[in-house]
Amino acid sequence: MSKLPERLDEIDKRIVYRLMQNARETTTPEIAEEVNVSPGTIRNRIKQLEEKGILRGYHADVDFQRAGKLLVVLIKCSSSVKDRQNLAKKSLQIQGVTQIREIISGDVDLHIKAIAEHTEEVTRIANELIELGLDIKDEDLIRREYYEPYEEFGPGEIEPGPIIDLKSISGEAETADMRVNDKAPVSGKTVEEINNAGLLEKEDLFVAIERENETLTPRGNTTVKAGDIVTIFSPTGISSETLQAFGKEMEEPES
Repeated sequence: MSKLPERLDEIDKRIVYRLMQNARETTTPEIAEEVNVSPGTIRNRIKQLEEKGILRGYHADVDFQRAGKLLVVLIKCSSSVKDRQNLAKKSLQIQGVTQIREIISGDVDLHIKAIAEHTEEVTRIANELIELGLDIKDEDLIRREYYEPYEEFGPGEIEPGPIIDLKSISGEAETADMRVNDKAPVSGKTVEEINNAGLLEKEDLFVAIERENETLTPRGNTTVKAGDIVTIFSPTGISSETLQAFGKEMEEPES
């Protein structure tokens, strides 16, 4: 018999939200201050959430393109429903497989994520899955993954992210239109100061600044202001660091 779902109160929800947002740098005193309890209470709640299996782990978000141009592939498989869980556990033992999702409905009921150095290794992983008894329906290369915490567990008012429009150019190149938050690290700084401070990736370029129905051509002495819509070009793709530079400044974690 499966266990009944746990009821989370507002403290539990805020813990889950903040850990989804940034588990590495979020501190118990920060969460405690938000919900007006002691840090000890937050530590106890986290332990309870872990023991109940609600918080199942804290995983690194890895850019495998930068970690050696590795291939990230999503293999969609069909299995016998009665053997699905067993096949999922066996598939996870295959070298290169890092994540498996069980899908409840549809013919494709297992999504298997794997990391490979080259296409021959992808073929090897696929063959081992077939040997287990899985029927492969499709294979997709994953370019990039994006994550956001579950907003319903967060504070009442969620600040929107800075990105307004994102376009792929060719290969990994992208352009992004981003609104400058009033607390953003780039707000009030010149283009030169932003570049010297390393707030953006070295390859990122300012293309245009839209301010009060006027489009400006960014120069070194152009100041970026709150409310501006800035167009950035990146030959390697818009990074999380660049997004953070235009959004709310992250607080330093307490030691």
